[in-house]
Amino acid sequence: MRSKNALTVRLPRGLGNNVIHAEQKTAEGLATLCDAQEADIAPIIDYWYSSSEEYLADMGVDLARLGTPEQARLRYLRALRNGDPAQTSILFAIKLDGRFAGFTLLNQYEPQTNYSHWHIADSARRRGGISTALYPHRIKMYFDTTGMERLIHQTRPRNVGVNRMLDKYVGIAETSFVERPDGVAAAGIFNMRYVYRRDIGRLFEIAGRFTAP
Repeated sequence: MRSKNALTVRLPRGLGNNVIHAEQKTAEGLATLCDAQEADIAPIIDYWYSSSEEYLADMGVDLARLGTPEQARLRYLRALRNGDPAQTSILFAIKLDGRFAGFTLLNQYEPQTNYSHWHIADSARRRGGISTALYPHRIKMYFDTTGMERLIHQTRPRNVGVNRMLDKYVGIAETSFVERPDGVAAAGIFNMRYVYRRDIGRLFEIAGRFTAP
């Protein structure tokens, strides 16, 4: 049975509302983290199933785990945030100047075992510093909306861009072979990084070095 933490969490203002968790000015525009809505699922499905086989292979996606578009759509529908801090999967949208730009999925298992997935769907925006600027806001959002105690980042060493961004905030704890990674990834070698609730303040301090005038 899932262990529930009694911490106070931020609840949505009402089902169907587009709850905004953070806004941050970036070189690409105003970046926003908010609860995903059903309308956000179509561009997520398009991201997965219109991407090239080369792109998916480079990410290390297991196509069997990804499944069909309909299976993926149902997974994301179930992940729309319902206000339960113990919800198994929670889907959030990333927007730029109010337009869909990507998404992040938080998967919860136990207080110490939780994983997040982050995708900038718009390929033209992937090198614009959005992930770096939103990182501390993203982590705070995960902890604010759940009772989890630790987040695990699980990234392939060859994913240079993501690892370079994470290196700015949290070091690699270990690198090891994972038979069944979280999400839709195939087995392989992964860098593991651990983030705790107590780290939030430090992450914002680090972010200040990148956003200071």
